[in-house]
Amino acid sequence: MNSFALADCSTVEAALSQLKDGAVVKAGGVDLLDRMKNGTDTPTRLVNIRNIAELRGIQSTPQGLTIGALTTLAEVADDPAIRSQYTVLSDACGQAATPHIRNMATLGGNLLQQLQCWYYRSPDFQCLRKGKEICFAFSGLNQYHAIMDYSGCPSVAPSSGAVALLALDASVELTSAAKGKRTVAIRDFYLHPDANPNRFHVMEADELLTAIHIPKPAPGTRSAYQKYGEKESHDWANADAGILLEMDGSLCRRAVVAMGAASPVVRRSREAEAALAGKPVTPETARAAGQASMTGAMPLSMNAYKVQLFPVAIYRTILLAAGQMDRDPSAAG
Repeated sequence: MNSFALADCSTVEAALSQLKDGAVVKAGGVDLLDRMKNGTDTPTRLVNIRNIAELRGIQSTPQGLTIGALTTLAEVADDPAIRSQYTVLSDACGQAATPHIRNMATLGGNLLQQLQCWYYRSPDFQCLRKGKEICFAFSGLNQYHAIMDYSGCPSVAPSSGAVALLALDASVELTSAAKGKRTVAIRDFYLHPDANPNRFHVMEADELLTAIHIPKPAPGTRSAYQKYGEKESHDWANADAGILLEMDGSLCRRAVVAMGAASPVVRRSREAEAALAGKPVTPETARAAGQASMTGAMPLSMNAYKVQLFPVAIYRTILLAAGQMDRDPSAAG
């Protein structure tokens, strides 16, 4: 790890004043310190925002929720209002990593973590995401990579929180000293590598992610999240699904099917949603939605198993959201 200076900030204003000359923000530091240890990132100054009290907490309003960016995954997962009304987010945060990490990692940090591709994370490979012209995953070890929506880089979206927040139509609040605050929908927050391989999101270098806003779900809404990995606990997702169902009795008025580990950015499967909308939620319609989610899938040489795994994950999570199935004991987390 390289040597660096540390700026310890207790206010948003102080932190914003330090965001210059390549400074990097540290909150929980879980992902950042990993990248520094393996040489992916070599910042000369860290801006520690861990002690900014105004960036923590969960506020409920008639319009929905506002969650401070420094609220930990454990705090989000354990909040009674989130567990009852925004279950997909509680599930996603509660199944991330290990209990120790959930008590350190923040929701904002989860959204900003960088991809887990081992070629990107290794200092021995200078890949497309590092400004070069080659992606080693196409001809290398690609069992954890994308099966949809990729061209130049088949890395997958790493954030479980983003899958849940996409299902909830959430947005993030970005704050800078020069321009003040702006709000960006989660669906527009992440940059596809085909558009810009050197950036992961639209946040500028002088901006801080300060809050997450979630609109209040429509009456009759049910939701759930599950992920599947090689291990049944504490594993990265090989397939994950965030499901939101707006129900009228047994009839699904509207569905959102969000997927994380399928593509370079979190995505919605419009085909799966169409298979549910206007129909009763049954094992048959849930299975049809799972199959529809694989429309356009293009597996790589070592990850065709995902084409079979995702329909199962989506099928089971739809039924979990609808209250027709218990949480899958073979799911990770």
